[in-house]
Parts: sequence; C-alpha cells; structure tokens
Amino acid sequence: MRRYGLIGFPLGHSFSKSYFEAKFQRENRSDCRFDNFPLENIQDFQQVIKHYPDLSGLAVTIPHKTAVIPYLTELDPDAAAMGAVNCLKPTPNGWKGFNTDWIGFRDSLSAELKPFHQRALVFGTGGSSKAITYALQQLGISYQLVSRQPGPGLITYDDLRQPGWEDYLVWINCTPTGTFPNVESALPLPFDRITPRHYLYDLVYNPPRTVFLQQGAAAGATVRNGQDMLIIQADFNWKIWNQ
Repeated sequence: MRRYGLIGFPLGHSFSKSYFEAKFQRENRSDCRFDNFPLENIQDFQQVIKHYPDLSGLAVTIPHKTAVIPYLTELDPDAAAMGAVNCLKPTPNGWKGFNTDWIGFRDSLSAELKPFHQRALVFGTGGSSKAITYALQQLGISYQLVSRQPGPGLITYDDLRQPGWEDYLVWINCTPTGTFPNVESALPLPFDRITPRHYLYDLVYNPPRTVFLQQGAAAGATVRNGQDMLIIQADFNWKIWNQ
C-alpha cells in the first residue's frame, strides 16, 4: 500500500483528501490511500513519519508550511528561496521539501491577467503569501504586502485609504478571511475604489465566492478563487511523489 497524506491544523476544510481519494477511485488505484494528519503542534510530525513508515508523500497546509522546515533534510531551490513548503517527499536521507503552491497560483492567475496588471496588493503575510509573492516575482509583477499590523515592508489596511494605490489593480487575499463557515466576514478594504480594470484573486475556495470576490464582481472586476490553484498544485505534488 502506498500511503499519502496531509499535515496541518485544522483539516476539516481540507481539499486534498477528497481530491486524491477521487483520483485513486477514478484511476482504479486500489494500492493507494490518502490520510489526514491534523497536527496542532508541528513537533508531532516526527511521530507521524515514525508511525507510518509506508508514507510516500505528504502535503502541507496552514499553519505548518514554514514550521516544518527544521524537520527536513533538504529543500528544493524554489522552496528554499521562499521559505515555505507544501509538499514533502521521503528520500534515503530524510524528508525533502518542495513548494508547488507558487506554480498553481502562477498558472491560475495568468489565465485572466491583462497587460495593465503590473502591480499587486497582497493581503496577509503568512506561509501562503510567500508562495504568492514568489510567483508574482516570476511573472514580473511588483507587489505590496498589506497587514493589520505595521512593520518593515508592510502597509496597513488603513493606509489603502490614502492616495497612491490606484495603479495596484491586482488584489490577492492570502488570509483565511471569508472561509466557510465565516462566510460573511471580509477584510477592511476600500471596496468602493474597485474598477472593471481590477483583478481580485482569493485563495479561499469555500465558498466559491467570498464577500471579497462578490464586491469585486459587483464593480465589474475580474474575480477568481483558489480552486484551480489547488488542483494544479495537487497534480504537481503527485508528479513529485512519483518521480
């Protein structure tokens, strides 16, 4: 039996398990299974890999995309550059970390990009934002990180009320705000400034249209959720696990 799985916490909203179970059934892979490993503390990662020596690959979700790195023996160059992983593969020397989130986001975002989408506002500074900003760099899109708290290289949501951000036409939500069941919640953004030239991308995919995306659509902007990104990164994970 080839065992795969997902580590993170909580995992009730997880996309990976249902996706891979459907994949195994569709491809008649009775020799594969996918398990969720809800780890509140990343220290328990070592117990998981010890208890399941048949693990052939692990996906990683919040809040462990950065925290798991000290437990790995090797990092793929892309993962090392951004300091976050979402894919782990066992090797003879230990576990190696990869990041396919950035590939999923790059390919998904590119489907709707226009030539005037040259600047982006990135909401949130967690592990997910590392992959998103890395992808933006590869696409040649400049960006500004936005957080609730001020800090080096950061602006706050209040700052967006000031002039100077009109040309930042790509807005990307890297926070869990708006995720089911908290579907009425939204970031404190100046939604009244959205135009049809804007492109709003939400990594949240449940619900398919968060308040963030609803506001964008109402203003005529291009909107997209994270469903495609998840599918693309999952397929890349599968390739890595089976190379």
